[in-house]
Amino acid sequence: MTNSYAPSRQPAPSNDADAAPRTDPVRYPSGAAPSVLTKRAFLLVLMTLLVPGSAQIVAGNRQLGRRALRVTLAVWVLAILAAALLMASRSTLINLVTNPVTSLLLVIGLAALAIGWAALFLDTLRLIRPALLAPGVRTGVVVALVLAMILSSGSLGYAAYLLNVSRAAIGSIFSNGPTMEPSEGRYNFLMMGGDAGEDRTGRRPDSLSVISVDAKTGKTAIISVPRNLQNAQFSEDSPMRAIYPDGYDCGDECLINAINTEVTNEHQDLYPGVADPGAQATMEAVSGTLGIKVQAYVLVDMEGFAKLIDAMGGIRIKAGGWVPLSGDMVDEANGIHGMPLGWIAAGDQHLNGYLALWYGRSREFVDDYARIQRQQCVQQAMLKQLDPATLLAKFEDIASAGTKVVDSNVSASQLGSFVDLAMKAKGQEMSRLTIGPPDFAASFSTVPDFDQIHQKVDALLGPAPEAGPAGDGIRQHDPAPGPLSAAGALPGTQPAPSSDFTPVTTTPDGEPITVEMLNQFKLNGDEQSIRDLVATNGQCAPL
Repeated sequence: MTNSYAPSRQPAPSNDADAAPRTDPVRYPSGAAPSVLTKRAFLLVLMTLLVPGSAQIVAGNRQLGRRALRVTLAVWVLAILAAALLMASRSTLINLVTNPVTSLLLVIGLAALAIGWAALFLDTLRLIRPALLAPGVRTGVVVALVLAMILSSGSLGYAAYLLNVSRAAIGSIFSNGPTMEPSEGRYNFLMMGGDAGEDRTGRRPDSLSVISVDAKTGKTAIISVPRNLQNAQFSEDSPMRAIYPDGYDCGDECLINAINTEVTNEHQDLYPGVADPGAQATMEAVSGTLGIKVQAYVLVDMEGFAKLIDAMGGIRIKAGGWVPLSGDMVDEANGIHGMPLGWIAAGDQHLNGYLALWYGRSREFVDDYARIQRQQCVQQAMLKQLDPATLLAKFEDIASAGTKVVDSNVSASQLGSFVDLAMKAKGQEMSRLTIGPPDFAASFSTVPDFDQIHQKVDALLGPAPEAGPAGDGIRQHDPAPGPLSAAGALPGTQPAPSSDFTPVTTTPDGEPITVEMLNQFKLNGDEQSIRDLVATNGQCAPL
């Protein structure tokens, strides 16, 4: 017989959500007023966007919400720590992000967060119960939720994708070698530009430039070495010094840009374990010639270089004179080309990759040194215009182009330090030196005086000038000006090019220079008139 006075058993709640009063419209929206349902829907979307997991706490599965909140708080803590590390040691943070292991973990973590956040938004949509909303409101809520999902989880997913792209680019371009220490307080990088191809053994560089960066301030100088420099001196530790103890001197064919090919074809055995013996030997020759230690090289394929500039959106320069896009060579003995394919006009120009490549390589009607000046200008324009906004907006294209452009022995483990230095260098004036006009006579590259080169390089890279007795700003330890100074060359260094020059856009008689005029001179065989009109095309400044 049952006891009628025994207390009745109540079923245990299956979830702590059931403990909330059923009059709460946030958790139990059925029967709530339409205005309350609308506010509730948008509020849940906003909560999921700003504090992932909070919507589940107040309106759904609290256990799921607590887990999501723990993850959210952990991410906030990591973000605060990253911001603190950015302020304290930016290079360390960049090294962590570019490290192969940590970057892989970041990719996985960002992807997981993106998926988890998207799942929370879908659960939030379930909690909103769109069927209870008015048709017009329902559409607005769904649109708001989709936009919030794109802004949040979509951004995280895209960040994971870009980080993975950068991992691939870094692995393709940079080496896994040991880190390098600054030499006399500076990092010196050799940039070599040339054409790569399956039929070319040993890249013969068309341009050689040393980018020297102060290891503390980021102050940068560019030293251009003409490709036709003879008797280049190998550094004391170079294996090639045993073959050429008195310099790379075997006649007119022994130009500094031929070292890469010769070592690749004939002396690879001198560089066991070196990935690119030709590039290494060229770097050693530039080191010995300039009297400094060049620690790393960067090989730039010129065809890929054009793609990189296109990926940046082009470069802006002020051109001092007209530059031809030369046709095929028709008289190699006299350096005469056929009709130009086109012209780059004097004045302010926005150059795409194709035109920038021609602008930096064309030497018809002028000498190599005008071309070197334009190459320096293109390099400076790229450094000036590759700002964070451009990099972020076009990161995928730039990274993809970079893998086709660059090969280097720079260690990937030091990218953080070098990126940090590059950021310090932005906005600072660059100094320049050319081993040729205007710093040396045009014939200097044939019979170079290495003591003079070393003096000029020391003046360029030495400490900042100290004021003289009258406060004239002359460096006290500079050598006295020599014959070159009297001829118009600078006793020390060139500053970065000024944009104060006036582009030559008219003839001496005041007639505007046009494509038709230049082409007519070419058809008439009047090469000298063209030379006179384009003589200033070495003048250039980045805008």
